[in-house]
Amino acid sequence: MPSVNAILRHPILWAIIIAVFGNMTTSSAQAGTIPEQAGMLSSDVQFDYFTWTVNAAWQKLQLSAMSMPYYLNNDQRKQVVYDYIQITRDIEKRESDLDQIYADPAIIDKDASSAPLRKELNELTHQQQNLAPFTESVIQDQVGSVASEMGLTTGGQPIPSVLYKVSPLPLALIISPREKVQQDANLSLLPDLTVEQREILETEVDKQLNVSSLIVPVGGIGAYPTMVMRTSDLRWLTEVVAHEWIHNFLTLRPLGIRYDTTPELRTMNETTASIAGKEIGQRVIEKYYPELIAREQTASGLVSQSNGRPNPGDFRQPFDFRVEMHETRVTVDQLLSEGKIEEAENYMDSRRQLFWDNGYALRKLNQAYFAFYGAYADVPGGAAGEDPVGPAVRALRERSATLAEFIYRIAWMTSFDELKVAVQ
Repeated sequence: MPSVNAILRHPILWAIIIAVFGNMTTSSAQAGTIPEQAGMLSSDVQFDYFTWTVNAAWQKLQLSAMSMPYYLNNDQRKQVVYDYIQITRDIEKRESDLDQIYADPAIIDKDASSAPLRKELNELTHQQQNLAPFTESVIQDQVGSVASEMGLTTGGQPIPSVLYKVSPLPLALIISPREKVQQDANLSLLPDLTVEQREILETEVDKQLNVSSLIVPVGGIGAYPTMVMRTSDLRWLTEVVAHEWIHNFLTLRPLGIRYDTTPELRTMNETTASIAGKEIGQRVIEKYYPELIAREQTASGLVSQSNGRPNPGDFRQPFDFRVEMHETRVTVDQLLSEGKIEEAENYMDSRRQLFWDNGYALRKLNQAYFAFYGAYADVPGGAAGEDPVGPAVRALRERSATLAEFIYRIAWMTSFDELKVAVQ
């Protein structure tokens, strides 16, 4: 008979449990509701979570049976991660070079010119695919170990176990009412939709349902195993793996179960996961990759020195994205509260031009944009505007002696009112 620990680490078991609890976190899409109607309009391009989850859990189970990463010493495990990161950088560089070839009008036979590059890219991709399962196992173990050290355990270990898989992530179709910023639907679509296909679907949804919609990319999804976007940034990777695991952790507790019950609870969930993800990710880097911090400090110093003295002729203040986005959200909320929907939408379009002029290529800036990005309020300002939920979550963290104390307290809350009482 398998041990209790072995059962608790079984990825397929937890995939089923989290799938069941996860379904409880989403409002039921009854006939005629916005989510149900939007689902019908996007039915032919929706992402198949069931197949992805079964395949990913099975792969994790197979690798767990091999236990190969655990035969490596610490230096070897670290080298596996660094090799994977370097291969990913090489892939990104060659993908960029390939784009340049096909964009260059002076190159007539693009297929012939890109053949050597495509061969290199295929070889690197094959290497990355072979290395990815072992890299994932190492980082899973490191994040899980740090979570345990920080007190986020049940019976002495993180529950559920930290599991993630790098994968092309579904796009998210976000829908908000036009008269106020509020997420009414979040539907997962195929990851390879073109920009043209996204525009067509958004236009159809807006027209048919009289709503504000936007299809956005995401960096991670709290399925089980969690889904994480490919990246060559190790610090970002550890933060996202920890962020998505916190969602798994919360899914088994009231805050996560009630994720989509109210906009306030969704913001509480996402802000909590963002805070915890950064703290756990930082601890992972400090413990396992301290040389990365030294390199970052050196690079920061070199950049500071290279900037030199400011040009006396340049009196323009640097553009602060978070400040400008905060101002935009506050103004939009005010206009919508006064019933000035078209005026608010025209204002957002003019502000999008401002962001574009300053190097931020926002395809659309609308109510759906703020409904999605405004829920990530671990840092003051930005798309959250004057929403009081984010500051309250941050205040609770500041008043908690440890991350574990903060997580365990907020995890059992079922309303924003409970959070307000806790911080007053």
